[in-house]
Amino acid sequence: MITLDTSALLALANAEDPNHSRAIEELPLNSAPFLVPAGILAEITYMLDRRARAGSVDAFLADLDSGSLVLHCGDDDLGRIRELIGRYADLPLGFADASVVACAERHRGNVLTFDRDFAVVAREGTIEVRPDA
Repeated sequence: MITLDTSALLALANAEDPNHSRAIEELPLNSAPFLVPAGILAEITYMLDRRARAGSVDAFLADLDSGSLVLHCGDDDLGRIRELIGRYADLPLGFADASVVACAERHRGNVLTFDRDFAVVAREGTIEVRPDA
């Protein structure tokens, strides 16, 4: 299983994104389902609306509705999310990113992201960042 970060979802949705090919190549290496933490829903739909082609939000929601992407993680992760936000207060690790880490920790620890801040958190040994930086 792999947990998708907002940067990965944006890259997958937008063929113009510089990381699009890398994101596509990474997915077959990891077994489905692909997890989308509930904590990034507002962020990803906002960013898809702003940065990707028309209809991207609907396509994303359709993938969730069909089960291609699995909406996961929520209130069981709040304690860990709070801990991560406090521990990494010097990074721009807000609620959305911390929810990705907490979700990944509970599901084999793989995160597909192009956000470099996740590499700092990965040093704890609880997650593995894909693709390798």
